[in-house]
Parts: sequence; structure tokens; C-alpha cells
Amino acid sequence: MSQEKMRFLSYICPSCRQSVIVQRSVFSLAAAPTEITCPCGKSHVSVEFLSDRVHLEVPCLFCGRGHTVSCSSKAFLEERALAFSCAASRLDCCYVGEKELVYSATRRLEQAADKLEGETEQRGTFLDELVMHEILSELKEIGQRDGISCTCGSKDWRMKVGYSAVELSCCDCGAQTRIAAAASEDIADLCCSYTLKIGRSGGR
Repeated sequence: MSQEKMRFLSYICPSCRQSVIVQRSVFSLAAAPTEITCPCGKSHVSVEFLSDRVHLEVPCLFCGRGHTVSCSSKAFLEERALAFSCAASRLDCCYVGEKELVYSATRRLEQAADKLEGETEQRGTFLDELVMHEILSELKEIGQRDGISCTCGSKDWRMKVGYSAVELSCCDCGAQTRIAAAASEDIADLCCSYTLKIGRSGGR
């Protein structure tokens, strides 16, 4: 008998600021609406399958509001890692995927939260100026060697620089990939990539 497939979900509670990471089976997630509640009882993530899409209600540590996000059921159940972001801060607020990737992403989100908490009233252009500079330099090098392309086959792409991430998008099919630029680990990850694929989880 094959082992039941599991998914990991995580977020940081806006009330107590602790990370909440849970494991759920694919069957239980698809069978009925699910609520993942912080031990403090003051926040939760709601997950509901509707036809071919999954809708999530996610609390946000950074803007203090809840976000309604969605993705395809196939992506939710099969992608190695998914990140849902706050539209205001462009910082992640929830992760879904494989254990190691979710735990790693959550650790980086904790670092981003610590940096925000330690900021002065004068916020900079980026969450971490040095990290963003290094990420942009690495992307420039990969682009110069023609190493950025889309899963559709196109090599025509554009870049949008945000507060804590860079978004690459395909000019032909519209696929997107988000490159995190919030922690030193993000630099290490990108340095390991000789090429980047837009439209693939993690960009690699």
C-alpha cells in the first residue's frame, strides 16, 4: 500500500508572532474545509477546495489584515513549494509544500520579520539593501549569459523589483517566478543557479 501524500503549511501569527507549521494529508485537505489555528488561538489559516481551485484565508503579520488568496488545485497539491504574499508589503505570509522547503522558507520569513521589527521609522527602499544588491547582481550575470528562460520556451522576459523580492515574468505566456531577496540564504540559493526557469517553483 502506497504512503499517503502529505503537505506542509506555515504562517507567522500576527498576535503572538510565533511560526505555525502543520502537516496535513492531501485527502484531508481535499475532503473538507480546513482551519489551521495558532496555539495562542488568535489567528488561523482557512483552506477550502472549490472546483479546480483552492482558496485560502491568511492572516498577515506585516500589514495586520487578512488576505484571500487562491491557486489551482493541481499547484496546491503537487508544487514543491508555494508562497502567498501580502500585496501591500510584498512579503510572504503563507507557505504550502514539501517539508524541507516550507521549513526553510519559514525560517527566512522569521528573519524578515526580525528585520522589520528592528527598523527605524525611516524605512529603506528594500528590506535588506545588501541582499537585494547581491540578488540583482546575480540575476544580471545569469541574464548576460542568456540563462533565463520560460518553461514555454521563450527567452523574452521582464523583471520587477519589489521590497523583498524580484519577480521575473515571461513576455509571451505571462508565467511568473518570484526570487526572494530578504535573507543571506536567498543569495546562496541564487548563486547555485547557473540558469533560471520562469514558471517553475523556486525558479530553478
